[in-house]
Amino acid sequence: MSANTLTRPTETRESLPTRRKAKFYGIDKRPGWLTYSLLGVFFLSSAYPLWWSFVMGSRDNTAFGSTWPPLLPGGNFWKNVGEVFDTVPFWLALGNSVLISSIITISVITFSTLAGYAFAKLRFKGRDGLMVFVIATMAIPTQLGIIPLFMVMRTLGWTGEIGAVIIPTLVTAFGVFFMRQYLIDVIPDELLEAARMDGANMISTFWHVAVPAARPAMAILGLFTFMTAWTDFLWPLIVLNAGNPTLQTALSQLQSARYVDYSIVLAGAIMATIPLLLLFIVAGKQLISGIMQGAVKG
Repeated sequence: MSANTLTRPTETRESLPTRRKAKFYGIDKRPGWLTYSLLGVFFLSSAYPLWWSFVMGSRDNTAFGSTWPPLLPGGNFWKNVGEVFDTVPFWLALGNSVLISSIITISVITFSTLAGYAFAKLRFKGRDGLMVFVIATMAIPTQLGIIPLFMVMRTLGWTGEIGAVIIPTLVTAFGVFFMRQYLIDVIPDELLEAARMDGANMISTFWHVAVPAARPAMAILGLFTFMTAWTDFLWPLIVLNAGNPTLQTALSQLQSARYVDYSIVLAGAIMATIPLLLLFIVAGKQLISGIMQGAVKG
């Protein structure tokens, strides 16, 4: 009898408690029909508003008065989209939104990663107090600072310029806090000490150690920052004018008349949502990988 045969019963007895524990917690179970049913319900309930907007945006305004709302799209979608293009400066607004959201996203990722790394791994006087101050700014309502911020932009002569939308949001307290909480656990102090012993300076250590480790969190932060900047409405509405709008403020002009054609409004909303859907498709892999990496850490 071979040695492998003799040790097999021992291995089975040793692994039995582990298997029982895994079975108790449901680790070794595959998703069943109940799981997929719940996921299907959540997906349909989340996708239905977007589908309904597309259906109503592809019809005329009389569809809103029907007893039973239609479930299939009509044939007026591109006609309604053409009305959107004729009514508002759609392409100018789209370019402004892309430019503003891209610059804000890149800036927030860069500064938040730098500040988060400093708060997480560097030792300096007043670090904890400064971090508390950064977190405390998150408790201040955004609406409270709109009037002083508008006065500053008017003094600088930036009203009506897209820079007035970009400058106040180049870095966010949430981004700094998010990157700090991620980097404080994902980068061991021993790894930083090893990099310093190898002769790496602070910038080299950050670029070659912190940045690769922070990429999943940077992808998540960038995705949420782009979405927030893309859908921002109140501040661009206040500081920009009708001749230089973002996409959200331009679409609001579709409802400024006495008679509102909601099919055209929804067609414009669908056109404004398409770039976000494309972004989610492109960045979905990084988003899922970041969430799974955080789940494994927890």
